[in-house]
Amino acid sequence: MDQFLAIAIQIVPFLLLIVVFYFVLIRPQRKRDKETQRMRNSIQVGDEVLTVGGIVGLVVSIKEDTVVVETGGDRSKIRLKRWAIQENLTQHEEASDN
Repeated sequence: MDQFLAIAIQIVPFLLLIVVFYFVLIRPQRKRDKETQRMRNSIQVGDEVLTVGGIVGLVVSIKEDTVVVETGGDRSKIRLKRWAIQENLTQHEEASDN
């Protein structure tokens, strides 16, 4: 019985650390990942987006996992993967207007 109690006393802080780690780091990150995925799936033609590389442009075409963005004064077109879109600026502006 004393051996079990000694082992339990050593394991309890470790388990508490795992629980705290989950609620402080893992759970919020999963929530952010879901929101980011929802934002990327809701992008429409005509939206202004910001890429992870810092390029701002207007979405002109959408395919399954790629997006064509028009940017710059000469209206250059860049084909990007959806995961490379960091933020939908059009959506962000609409939310801040309310």
